[in-house]
Amino acid sequence: MAQVEATTERIIAAGPEDVFDALADYSGTREKLLPEQFSEYEVREGGDGEGTVVHWKLQATSKRIRDCLLEVSEPQDGTLVEKDRNSSMVTTWTVTPSGEGASRVVVTTTWNGAGGIGGFFEKTFAPKGLARIYDAELAKLAAHFGG
Repeated sequence: MAQVEATTERIIAAGPEDVFDALADYSGTREKLLPEQFSEYEVREGGDGEGTVVHWKLQATSKRIRDCLLEVSEPQDGTLVEKDRNSSMVTTWTVTPSGEGASRVVVTTTWNGAGGIGGFFEKTFAPKGLARIYDAELAKLAAHFGG
């Protein structure tokens, strides 16, 4: 199995602490940022950053729905890591300063892909599809801050 990776990023017109706080607010802001591909959102433990356990279903394609149960950690300042208990999927959100009053948000998701021809198609097409989903989430994040 080859590791599959999808990465996207965006500059947000708000300070890094505010942007990070919005992303880490699983009991409030975060659910409002999710695009239509996410459903059945539920905070099961915590709700603010480290120690949160959150559930959602992610419909990556018309036929592919992932049932995700994510454990949230903050391994360092400005970084949120969401590890799926149901799969090898790990999503890392990194927020860094980008000039005065702006932040650069990078979201990277990795998982162990399938083998064979299915794995080839997954590695070829899944990152683009997932990047589109996270682009939509980052657009909602930018809109949250008036951008």
